Amino acid sequence: MSLSIRNQIPGTVTAVTSGEVMATVKVRLDGGQDLTAAITLEAVKDLGLAEGSAVHAMMKSTEVALATARVEGLSIRNQLPGTVSDVATGGAMATVKVTVDGGELTAAVTKDAVTDLALAAGSPVVALIKSTEVSLATT
Repeated sequence: MSLSIRNQIPGTVTAVTSGEVMATVKVRLDGGQDLTAAITLEAVKDLGLAEGSAVHAMMKSTEVALATARVEGLSIRNQLPGTVSDVATGGAMATVKVTVDGGELTAAVTKDAVTDLALAAGSPVVALIKSTEVSLATT
């Protein structure tokens, strides 16, 4: 199966915390960073997720926000530090490729954001991803 989701980073499940309908799944990415996904209990069961399961964490580029430093006092759990490797700007939007430990992420942001944050190859950034926007696939 091919997917349009560009951001696919391998990792291993380190914990599953179940609620009534949803679960949080902690994933240690191959680069050593931790990521949290909030998915349905049905998905946890269907994928057979448990501690030690190999997964790919996936997120759409439109769901990846960028900051120039870690952000405190924010509900977004996933803050992955990295370095901008490429910026491609169009009339209104831009794609920013970010190298993180264990992989690469693409963020779709406005052209104005690229300018305001002075994003360019080599810039340090932090990719911000809500746990509800992280999907998991088994390998």
